Amino acid sequence: MAGITDIKSIMYTEKSLKLQEQDVLVVQTSPSLSKTQLKEVFKEYFGITPLSINSLRQEGKVKRFRGVIGKRNNFKKFYVKLPAGAKIESLAV
Repeated sequence: MAGITDIKSIMYTEKSLKLQEQDVLVVQTSPSLSKTQLKEVFKEYFGITPLSINSLRQEGKVKRFRGVIGKRNNFKKFYVKLPAGAKIESLAV
């Protein structure tokens, strides 16, 4: 069962801020979350039914720190299209 804890963060980049003007929210989650589970989370916790959800898997970058090679975690990114005029107050920039 998916919960609000599966959402890691809301992405605030130049691209995502432009998409927010078009009522699209960019959400970073754990790789195991599916579209239907994310839709249920939005219905239950925010009271909003998304119009559409697009997803992509993002591989973690390989980074080097003090000569030691490490890898960042993989994550899943969702583009959630919200109904016109629907806003989430706690996520306002």
